[in-house]
Amino acid sequence: MLQPAEDAPAETTYAGNPGRASAARTWPGSPTGVIGSASRDTGRAYGTRSLPVRPPGYAADAHMTSQPASSQEAAPNHVLTLRISAPDRPGLVAGVAGTLFDHGANILEADQYDDHGTGMFFQRIEFEAAGQRLDGLRVAMEALGRRLHLTWVMRDRGTTRRMAVFVSHEDHCLYDLLVRHRSGELACDIRLILSNHEVLRPVAQQFGIPFHHVPVAGNDVTGAEALAQRLLDDAAIDLVVLARYMRILSPAMVERWAGRAINIHHSFLPAFSGARPYHQAYDRGVKLIGATAHYVTTVLDDGPIIEQDVTPASHRDSVDDLVRRGRDIERTVLARAVRWHLEDRVLIHGNRTIVFR
Repeated sequence: MLQPAEDAPAETTYAGNPGRASAARTWPGSPTGVIGSASRDTGRAYGTRSLPVRPPGYAADAHMTSQPASSQEAAPNHVLTLRISAPDRPGLVAGVAGTLFDHGANILEADQYDDHGTGMFFQRIEFEAAGQRLDGLRVAMEALGRRLHLTWVMRDRGTTRRMAVFVSHEDHCLYDLLVRHRSGELACDIRLILSNHEVLRPVAQQFGIPFHHVPVAGNDVTGAEALAQRLLDDAAIDLVVLARYMRILSPAMVERWAGRAINIHHSFLPAFSGARPYHQAYDRGVKLIGATAHYVTTVLDDGPIIEQDVTPASHRDSVDDLVRRGRDIERTVLARAVRWHLEDRVLIHGNRTIVFR
């Protein structure tokens, strides 16, 4: 149960009905669900739309506060995201919007999806609210979650996620992430770069980011991952990005970072998983090559897909041509996936994702 705190947490995760059985796996830090039957709430619309907002100076429930509305309005506002999944039922949209409204929240953006096949509902809401009302809002959301069996995550957009990038020899994805970060395109703090080789240390030094060489001696994966995990813990990392890191993480490491580790694979999955996908594509004479960004799971190259893209290929293309052209796709696909994760636009349900772009 959530407890009111003097300092409101940056992110709150709550499963409204923990005892309810589910066939889909729930990743830590990400709400589950897909969305079902539609338009049973009056006024429900699909896609991005505006929901009821708080009129200026309005105090929704006078008994909820001893301060006048003008005092509530004067407090600095926080911008937050709320991600929700639940079995679809009448009253979901009204219940969530009403709870936000009652606690002085102003909805800035809302998107939702009903999955008719599974009967699940997903929603992402971006809203602003006064800081002193957030504890009360979290408590109210907890009560709503119990009543409507919601799984929800609320995060303050004012907090910056801390990211680590794992690399090996290839530098194209790393450079792209670092340049986008420097330009302000990626709202995160890249705390460290970790590699099983020394070759990319100059890139890290060029951007002023700590570089850690963590070699894997023989088959001693356990020792290397123990050191890597200490580095991640010391830097309080929230997200790990495997930017062409050519080592397979152990099941224990994958489980620890479930839903918080993104990999870029240089093929249009599920085609050509595993090693040397461009060589596999050349051998098959494909007319398209692609790249896939996905969450890491214990099954190689089989995690929930966040983003994909393709480019045409020709019988005239050599393997080197495919590699060169594929690198451009890898950069953009990985960058989009990382940005959407950082902006709380991804919800994981089983081995699928719902991405509110």
